[in-house]
Amino acid sequence: MQAIDPLGLAGLPGRPYVGVSALGAQLSLDTIPHAASRPAAPAGAQDALARLTALVAEDMAATNHLIVARMDSPVALIPQLAAHLVAAGGKRLRPLLTLAAARLCGHEGVRHVALAACVEFIHTATLLHDDVVDESALRRGRPSANAMFGNQPSVLVGDFLFARAFQLMVEDGNLDVLRILSGAAATIAEGEVLQLVTQNDLGTTEAQYLQVVEGKTAALFAAAAEVGAVVAARPAEDQAALREYGRSLGVAFQLVDDALDYSAEQAVLGKTVGDDFREGKITLPVLLALADANGPERAFWARTLERREQTDGDMAEAQHLLARHDAVGRTIARARDYGAVAVATLDRFPDGELRRALADTVTFAVERAH
Repeated sequence: MQAIDPLGLAGLPGRPYVGVSALGAQLSLDTIPHAASRPAAPAGAQDALARLTALVAEDMAATNHLIVARMDSPVALIPQLAAHLVAAGGKRLRPLLTLAAARLCGHEGVRHVALAACVEFIHTATLLHDDVVDESALRRGRPSANAMFGNQPSVLVGDFLFARAFQLMVEDGNLDVLRILSGAAATIAEGEVLQLVTQNDLGTTEAQYLQVVEGKTAALFAAAAEVGAVVAARPAEDQAALREYGRSLGVAFQLVDDALDYSAEQAVLGKTVGDDFREGKITLPVLLALADANGPERAFWARTLERREQTDGDMAEAQHLLARHDAVGRTIARARDYGAVAVATLDRFPDGELRRALADTVTFAVERAH
């Protein structure tokens, strides 16, 4: 196939041209997820996720094949930009939940493969849009798509991936699946808008913060797990249990992310440390520190987060104040509470390797902080 280059990107520094016919070669299925480019995690956490991945390895390979196929387009910039993001790696945690939940519930067909790809497309689309909104320079330790290609292509390719996700939902043909996944997509957008509204506002409440987390992160975790039970035609109680597993896991995951933004090394976090602080996001570590803050401390947060008048030493001072009030440690403790809820929801399912791997995945989500 003759590759086209409608925007003249071939040969530009930092923008290796990828034609449509080269997409499959660039996204070698042996390197998705691209382990070498992923941020390091503690050995125990890595083992937990590796076990879950190994248990659904064939399904994951089929999902990756479908992802590559559905990212193809005669408009060469689409697979080029999508390839940049997907080849950067990632844990594939959300589609893994769909695959594992379906197998846990006894599903023996292949519908869950397309739905796992759908979940990953929704997630990837939101990453593209989020990085534009947040003006992020890094994604998974590599230059973000917007940094490489610009904001407009990132937004439009994100739209393309959302469209691909909805095509996969329609092809599945189940109204419950469409309701769950389309509802999650809408909730994610609401969560992102609410985060934008509460940004730079020290009056943000913990309830509002958790509403943001439920929307922008937990909603897709919940939907990813729930549709696994739906395709297996399990009763409503099992669907609800897996939905709660995904929701609680998603909240725990985001709480740890917000803690890591103030405590992690950049190589561990996979994005620029301190992004939340620089953008004035009101996250749980900040809320906990604010609740105990004295006058000068509140003045510091007002200057740096509300007015965004930041100097070179302010990030270090923010970390010092969070440490004074143990805000990061208390955030991780809260994440563990949500993790315990997630594990408890699995009790209704028969014991076995998949159930234990899903429980251990909660450990992965929380213990990334250590």
